Amino acid sequence: MSNGLTYKDAGVDIDAGNALVDAIKPLAKATSRRGADVALGGFGAFFDLKAAGFKDPVLVACTDGVGTKLMVAQAARQHHGIGIDLVAMSVNDLVVQGAEPLLFLDYFATGKLDLDAAKDVVAGIAEGCKLAGCALVGGETAEMPGMYAPGHYDLAGFAVGAVERDQVLTGDSVSTGDIILGLQSSGFHSNGYSLVRRAVELSGIGYSDPAPFADGITLGEALLVPTRIYVQSCLAAVRAGHVKALAHITGGGFIDNIPRVLPKGLGAEVNAQAIPLPPMMKWLAKTAGISSLEMARTFNCGVGMAVVVAEENADAAHAIFAEHGEKVLRIGRIVDLAEGPQVKMLGLESWAKP
Repeated sequence: MSNGLTYKDAGVDIDAGNALVDAIKPLAKATSRRGADVALGGFGAFFDLKAAGFKDPVLVACTDGVGTKLMVAQAARQHHGIGIDLVAMSVNDLVVQGAEPLLFLDYFATGKLDLDAAKDVVAGIAEGCKLAGCALVGGETAEMPGMYAPGHYDLAGFAVGAVERDQVLTGDSVSTGDIILGLQSSGFHSNGYSLVRRAVELSGIGYSDPAPFADGITLGEALLVPTRIYVQSCLAAVRAGHVKALAHITGGGFIDNIPRVLPKGLGAEVNAQAIPLPPMMKWLAKTAGISSLEMARTFNCGVGMAVVVAEENADAAHAIFAEHGEKVLRIGRIVDLAEGPQVKMLGLESWAKP
C-alpha cells in the first residue's frame, strides 16, 4: 500500500500545534484568578462569577486586534510586546464601562507555525493578562498554508468582564464644568500604524537603526513599546466613586473617542498646551508633514485614557491614579455645546513648536 498525502504534507503540522499548547500551559496557569480554573486543552472554559465575588453582574465583552503594528513586530522580529498590546486593546475598552476584566482568549493565525515566535506572543499575552488581572483561559491557533506570507501571522483577542449592575459607567452623569484628566500613554499604543509605517518609509530609516528621537534604542524598539494597561488604576478610581466617564483614546484620537462618553448637548475643550507631545510623535509629524489637527484625530498624542470627574473630585482622583503609577495631566473641561465640533482642540500650535 503506497503512502498517501498527509495533513503535514499539505503544510499543517498538528504536532507543532500540540507542542505550542504544551509550551503555553504554564503561562496560562500563571494567570489564574478567582472564578477561573485555567486548564488549556478542552473545548471551552468555565468562569464562576459567584466565586469572583459578584452579586448582580452585567457581562461586558470586547474584541480587538493590534492592526498593522503586527507588521512592525514581524519586520523587527520582536513578538513579546505585541501580545501585551493584544490584551491591552480589549481590557482598556472593558474598564471604560466600569467592568473588571475576568477572562481572555486569543486567536493566532499563520501560514506555517513558528513555535518560538508563537511562544513569545503568548508569553506577552499572559503578561498582559496578569497586568489586567484576568485569566487566559484558552484560544485558537490556526495554521493556514497559502493564506499568509512566510513569517507573517495575525492576531485577535477577546475579553469578557463584569460589573455590578448599579455601577455601570455610561457617561450619563457627565455635566458642564466637569474636568478631563489624561493618563499618559506609553507611545503610539496600537493605533495609527499604517500612517506610522508610511512616515518611516519616507524617513529612510530602518527599524534596526537608532531612533532619531531617543538615545540607546532602535526605531523598532521605540515603536513597539507595548500599550499601557490602565485597568487597575481606573478600577481603583471608579470604585472610590470619583469617575463619571472614561474614554480609551485609540484610533480617532481625542476628536472621535471623547464624544463616545458625552451626553447629548455637551462638548469638550481639550487644551493641547497641557499635553506634551512625545518626542517620537513630534518626529513623526515633522517627518511626514502631519498637521497638529491630524495628529489629534489619529493618535493618542501622549494620553491613552481620558477621565471625566467632577471638579471637586479632581484632586482625589489624581491622587489615586498617581498611587497606581500613572502620570496624570489636567487636559480639559466639559462645556455646553453650542455649535461646531463636539471636541475643540485648543492651543494646537504648541505641538508644532520645536
